[in-house]
Amino acid sequence: MIRLILVGALIAPSGPAATTDPGKVPVQEGYGGAVSTVDLDASKAAIEVLRRGGNAIDAAVAAGAVLGVTEPYSAGAAGGGFMVIYSGGRVHTIDGRETAPKAMTSTSLEGIPFEEAVTSGLSAGVPGSVAQWELALRRFGSISLREALRPAIAVAENGFVVDQTFHDQTAANAARFKDIASTAKLYLPGGAPPVVGSVFKNPELAETYRQLARRGPNWMYGGQLGREIVATVKNPPVTPGSTRNVRPGLMELRDLRDYQALMREPTRIDYKGMQVYGMAPPSSGGSTVGEALNIIEALPKVGLHEYLEASRLAFADRGKYVGDIPGVPLRQLLSDGFAKERACLIGERAMPHPAAPGVPDGDYSGCSASAFEPAPVATEGPETTHLVVADRWGNVVAYNLTIESTGGNGIVVPGRGLLLNNELTDFTFGSAPGDPNLPAPGKRPRSSMAPTIVFKHGKPVLAVGSPGGSTIITTVLQILLNRYEFGMELPAALAAPRATQRNTAQTQAEPAFLAEHEAALEAFGHDLVLNPEIGAATALEFVGRGRVQAVAEPTRRGGGSALVVNPAR
Repeated sequence: MIRLILVGALIAPSGPAATTDPGKVPVQEGYGGAVSTVDLDASKAAIEVLRRGGNAIDAAVAAGAVLGVTEPYSAGAAGGGFMVIYSGGRVHTIDGRETAPKAMTSTSLEGIPFEEAVTSGLSAGVPGSVAQWELALRRFGSISLREALRPAIAVAENGFVVDQTFHDQTAANAARFKDIASTAKLYLPGGAPPVVGSVFKNPELAETYRQLARRGPNWMYGGQLGREIVATVKNPPVTPGSTRNVRPGLMELRDLRDYQALMREPTRIDYKGMQVYGMAPPSSGGSTVGEALNIIEALPKVGLHEYLEASRLAFADRGKYVGDIPGVPLRQLLSDGFAKERACLIGERAMPHPAAPGVPDGDYSGCSASAFEPAPVATEGPETTHLVVADRWGNVVAYNLTIESTGGNGIVVPGRGLLLNNELTDFTFGSAPGDPNLPAPGKRPRSSMAPTIVFKHGKPVLAVGSPGGSTIITTVLQILLNRYEFGMELPAALAAPRATQRNTAQTQAEPAFLAEHEAALEAFGHDLVLNPEIGAATALEFVGRGRVQAVAEPTRRGGGSALVVNPAR
């Protein structure tokens, strides 16, 4: 009876079926292409590209560039990300993750308080977004980078309306923004955050995009923009009189010259007669979502308790084995045999904390875990953003992009309107021999970004992803379970209250989740604690006869924007 109550209660959305912004629509169905982002301007840019004959890849890059204007604290040209692309009958992925400078070593972050590292040149990784945009357009797009940047240039030049989320994020960062002269000038006009309802313009970023469109990616990767980024990293423009210790970084121009966005093989698992594709390392999204789904499929029954325990085990294995290192045992981590060995540890009580990692060695005859080895956990920022796009030809893109913490490292490149990332804080801090996520020269920090595309009978049926640091993985996992285990329609699956278990002592959960499920899950031995908001997902689903449903958040992060090319055939 408890299990039935848990599943049934999960169907209820956590909020109203309309966004807090009347200009945004969280669900729309139609034909000819669709997009879902957190931002109306970005969604409009993608739809306009599709209407003009561009494909899903073109539209994704255009929307991503606009998000660098309207969601500058989550994404931008000085950040990075991961794309999962379906094009030409195949799934491809592009790794645009930021890299550590060549001068960074395993001890570069030792002894530095995390909060001090965040606002510093030391935390800035070599940006990957622009290289990723160029590679995506060259391999799969139909327009140039110059054309893809036009909507973003217009939004930066003409401005966008400040909403409550943008105001609140600025206010939350005001103390550190004030300590960086270039950042205070841009984001604290008159010394205060922009007022809700005002129009915010970023003419310097418009000119940066304009020059990037004219000169190409090499202007960043070795050219004048690259020199200015390096100068800013090495000598942060601290406000005179500030007492904040803003450490200089290690980036050199050669690090930018050497940067490459990479094509990688996607992860893939078979689940309930479908194929689930995701992002391989250095992202842990594809491996951890995939392993958890495999564990769940190996169980005789599935409810919220099983969801939390499967996630706990998958995160234990993530921490032990996954990073930007040679020899990640990806094939074994995603094997059915390993999943069965892990699934047999799940009983009627929550496992003691922390769960030990398994042994993905190909010998799966028992029910065991390795001797427990405590491992440090990297602190991942809750920001990032995600978008999905489909076009009239059936191409699909799921795209996560980020500058890490809300506001990145808090440092705007003077005269360029461009916030730098603090992605290197995703590495493990301190000495932890054997940790796959220790910093190293040229290494990419482990990510939790999990852009995901689901297929059935060789055709895409659903695409989904979310921001949220390491809660990205559990958000994507929970949405897939809501849709395919608990029978929800996609809008309800996305809106339902969330909980996240990442091999931690406590399970974090949203208020509506606690109200509905806390008592029942405590009976299983879970310890739940409040997290006001988990994730801000975007998704789309092909619902038959050429019709596609785009879905965004109804309320989280102010609600998202779902649009289609043609609401009617």
